[in-house]
Amino acid sequence: MAATSEVDVQGLDRSLQEIEDDDWGDPQPDATRLVSTVLALRRRAVGTLEVEDLRILLGQQVGVPVLVPLALARLEEDPLVEGDFYPGDLLATVLRLPAEHWRSHPDQVERVRRVVAAISPDDLDRDLMRDISAFRSTTH
Repeated sequence: MAATSEVDVQGLDRSLQEIEDDDWGDPQPDATRLVSTVLALRRRAVGTLEVEDLRILLGQQVGVPVLVPLALARLEEDPLVEGDFYPGDLLATVLRLPAEHWRSHPDQVERVRRVVAAISPDDLDRDLMRDISAFRSTTH
């Protein structure tokens, strides 16, 4: 089956590997931890992915059409939800996705704008403000 832009409820029990119908194989013996992690996460049901898992995969631009809606759902619950690094690390990763993704998903742009609008300016650090500004300039 080809990759979808949204995963329906039944799709949450399927892995990226199944959704995309693309097995990337096992990591090579000399693979980095990041490569091994990405390959393992691609085999997990997308509905079981944690915030940090989404941050890692989206940071590597893996499964973007499938995972952005899941990340946005988490961000809508808590805009500064935290993976393993800092409050707002998932949002920062989403904001840094390529402009091409946002051009083809204007509905998601609006969701990101609502997420950002829900954050108090006092809760934004300089780096996250810079990411928000860059996102706004590429999605005006």
